[in-house]
Amino acid sequence: MAQALLEALRRRDVLADHVRTIADADAMARVGTYDVLVLDRRLPDGEGLDLVAALRQRKHSVPILVLTALGSVDHRVDGLDSGADDYLAKPFAIEELLARLRALQRRGPTLSDKYLDFGNLSVDPRSNEVSIAGSVIEFPRREYLVLEALMRRPNRIVTRSNLIESVYALEDEIGSNALDAHISRIRKKLVMAGAAVEIRAVRNIGYLIRAKA
Repeated sequence: MAQALLEALRRRDVLADHVRTIADADAMARVGTYDVLVLDRRLPDGEGLDLVAALRQRKHSVPILVLTALGSVDHRVDGLDSGADDYLAKPFAIEELLARLRALQRRGPTLSDKYLDFGNLSVDPRSNEVSIAGSVIEFPRREYLVLEALMRRPNRIVTRSNLIESVYALEDEIGSNALDAHISRIRKKLVMAGAAVEIRAVRNIGYLIRAKA
């Protein structure tokens, strides 16, 4: 089920990581930044709702959707009372799941709904649209994700590891120069479109986006 769900999400350009246990999910939530957490209840090391309660006790505000075969009214009430934001019982339609994920993302704690403007460059995370001086520029999905990650921190270094985490899921195979290739293509498009910003490499650390000198 998890692998089928991952494939369905990826076909719709949704970047997702997958872990099997509560312990691993807790570790990922501590070190990663996610728009939404999708959580089953009956997991190898315990009840998924225990993780929901633990996250809420730590004031972790990531939106949580519980996706489980336990679908009675009492089960749903328990899930929502534990701190989950939504509850969907199996079997489910993938389009309904995606709609619920979009709804949770819209009201989540991230800045994903806000325009990112820097110089004459604008990024709209809602539509994945990039424009320069009002003209729309087309970017493939992964190039867009790199640019968005940089635009969220203008004039600040974004490490290579953070950029890779923004673009690839845990299971993806990543070439040694994949990130550099993305950056190279983004730079060319920015120059050709007359962007007033540039991407600078910080040796052995990462990249930053800044106004052209």
